[in-house]
Amino acid sequence: MERRVVITGLGAITPIGNNAEEFWKGIKEGKCGIDEITHFDTTNYKVKLAAEVKGYNAEEHFDKRNAKRLDRYSQFAIVAAKEAWQDSKLDKETENMERVGVILGSGIGGLETIERESSNLFAKGPDRVSPMFIPMSIVNMAAGNVAIELGIKGESISMVTACATGTHCIGESFHMIKHGYQDIVLAGGTEAPITPMGISGFTNIKALSQATDKNRASIPFDKERSGFVMGEGAGVIILEELEHALKRGAKIYAEIVGYGATSDAYHITSPAPGGEGGARAMKIAMAEAGAKPEEITYINAHGTSTHLNDSGETQAIKTALGEEASKKVMVSSTKSHTAHLLGAAGGVEAIVCAKAIEEGFVPATINYKVPDEECDLDIVPNEGRKVDVKYAMSNSLGFGGHNASILLKKYE
Repeated sequence: MERRVVITGLGAITPIGNNAEEFWKGIKEGKCGIDEITHFDTTNYKVKLAAEVKGYNAEEHFDKRNAKRLDRYSQFAIVAAKEAWQDSKLDKETENMERVGVILGSGIGGLETIERESSNLFAKGPDRVSPMFIPMSIVNMAAGNVAIELGIKGESISMVTACATGTHCIGESFHMIKHGYQDIVLAGGTEAPITPMGISGFTNIKALSQATDKNRASIPFDKERSGFVMGEGAGVIILEELEHALKRGAKIYAEIVGYGATSDAYHITSPAPGGEGGARAMKIAMAEAGAKPEEITYINAHGTSTHLNDSGETQAIKTALGEEASKKVMVSSTKSHTAHLLGAAGGVEAIVCAKAIEEGFVPATINYKVPDEECDLDIVPNEGRKVDVKYAMSNSLGFGGHNASILLKKYE
């Protein structure tokens, strides 16, 4: 028997707010989290801007020893996961923790640690590489550390699909509960890629904007867009089987009703022509939900501010929804606020969709100035809208041709 799945907890640490409430407030206010990079000296770098998490002090969340033994990406995961758990009001003393799972991924993992220890190897020799190098840097450790921290004893998995990671983690968690394998799953993504190597690598593949004006750097769907801006943080949600949530009187933000995942099988970094793979993912999500294209109120686009993504995603939305519905649907990219959190993007953007449904508010694509005829959707420019949201979709498209779409619905 297929079971219904609802969202009962939210946790976030982002460039525009260090918890889910602050983050959503920043989205509603049209706050931009981009500024000059402070993590390292950018004197010799072409890219000067990123969206860093502000005012974060690890020792406010971890004791000194643990702060040193956790890479920044793992720290973000634990902070967001603990917030989501507290928000859901779940109690590990009364829950069967063997029926609770975690699917939490990252695009890159412990990049800061990899860089530091590589430097130690080349400068000081093999004996000076930290014994903590492996457990700090490997990608599964966000999920592993969260499971340890919260006592989660069900399935603990880390997915890695580049920029689609967070959405894939949520979609697979939805199916895990829907088909009876777990009752509760903590899902999302985390990332801390604002490092010399992270910025250099993405700069040299011509993916990053070299803009110096923070309000004209991450400008999805704008004709003057010139690449994405790197962000960091984590977004985690609690998915729960409906009857289980009702029995304990949980607050329900939204229901998750559809998930589509496809592969472009086309190119390592470029999307398939016309966004063909993304369109199929959206269609699969709608089919699973039994939702008609004209019922979709809002799409939180992948919307990275690269030329190929935004034009391709526009075509994908038209293909998936058809000409009529795609003229009416509201489509915004909150990467105009947060920049691109890579593997964590789908996590924070799922929170946006859940809150859009809960509060009846569609966020804007901020800092938009120059219309592009290739991106001729209603992208909710600069001002958010108070509107009843029945269905909200979140799209994520990753290097390697990974596409994921999840569909959320107002709980009835």
